[in-house]
Amino acid sequence: MFKFIHAADIHLDSPLKGLERYEGAPVEEIRGAARRALENLIDLALTEQVSFVLIAGDFYDGDWRDYNTGQFFIKQISRLRDAAIPVYLIAGNHDAASRLTRHLRLPEHVHLFPASEAGTACVPDLDVAIHGQSFATQAVKENLAVAYPSAVPGLLNIGLLHTCATSQEHERYAPCSVDDLRLKDYDYWALGHVHQRQELSSIPRIVFSGNLQGRHIRESGPKGCLLVSVGTDRQMQTEFRPLDVLRWERAVIDVSASGSIEEVLDQVYSKLEYLRSAAEGRLLATRVELTGATPLHRVLQARKPHWMQEIRSVATQAGSGEIWVEKIRLATTEVSTGVEGMEIAEAALEEMKTLFLEVRQETIAGHLWKDEMEELAKKLPDELKSLLRTEQSDWLNERISEAESLLLSELLNREET
Repeated sequence: MFKFIHAADIHLDSPLKGLERYEGAPVEEIRGAARRALENLIDLALTEQVSFVLIAGDFYDGDWRDYNTGQFFIKQISRLRDAAIPVYLIAGNHDAASRLTRHLRLPEHVHLFPASEAGTACVPDLDVAIHGQSFATQAVKENLAVAYPSAVPGLLNIGLLHTCATSQEHERYAPCSVDDLRLKDYDYWALGHVHQRQELSSIPRIVFSGNLQGRHIRESGPKGCLLVSVGTDRQMQTEFRPLDVLRWERAVIDVSASGSIEEVLDQVYSKLEYLRSAAEGRLLATRVELTGATPLHRVLQARKPHWMQEIRSVATQAGSGEIWVEKIRLATTEVSTGVEGMEIAEAALEEMKTLFLEVRQETIAGHLWKDEMEELAKKLPDELKSLLRTEQSDWLNERISEAESLLLSELLNREET
């Protein structure tokens, strides 16, 4: 019986540009989080006395300005050398983008799989064969999995692969199907590139461990690695171990049942207090979103800057300095019964609803500002294109909701007058 760690997507020293735009952002804590998460990974490997560590790509984050990033990584993994814990890793798309990576020598207990073709490494003193291939370039579009070696008979076979697999939400790097992986007859596939932890198959185990540390609100929830225990019958048990030092969370609060602003603020307090407790002492970075149809909608919209500051004040009280509010979205709507009771021309109201429905659908489909966004996307590296699409969608949807709220309020006010 033995244990090993499956980790991926460390993104050491990710630059995280633009943090200064956010009010009160703990910039240094966020930028240093990946380093501290890596230290936690090494601590876990030593504490659990694992037999080896797997890193499924993107241990770096593209080109560095100097060698300090690489030296920190080597210093940390060198802590495993004295404990005789080997490290097996592959270069992902971000690692392949670094010029310095290719010239930095790794310690002798670290096995970096080649980029020219898939290779196999056997773990000393264990009947384990690990198969892997690094990215040769930043954008590998072909299916690498099909050329991986066949399973070695009599050994526990593990595949190490940086891939989008079947995901449509990530850059299409080294795409493959679950059947492609199953055909290799491996016992475990340790995948990287997709930052959300997920299991694609239980027999055999085909798993994304997710990234080690969330870097922004789209990477919310606990982040860390998988601790895999292998029994004498080669049955595997996987256990998620959180390693993040800063937790990103969305605080989505339905205020439709709230009868006053005070009740809304109480709900915010309770939600943030719960998330703070769940973060278990980590700094909490949260986006507060108020939703639901409520009679308080127009009160919230009319004094939006004031209520946003009230919410930030509530977060300070709930967090005792351990909560940073990244953004606040007041996404409530009017109570439908209130609208129906008004003597607004039905045709005008229905036309407005239809218009905004069409606008939202076009936004989701990517038709609004399509030419302008496509022109901008051409100038960006591949890893930023998906970020652009997400930011564009979030920004447009927020502006659409604001416009709809203002127009509806204007119609209601005129009718009342």
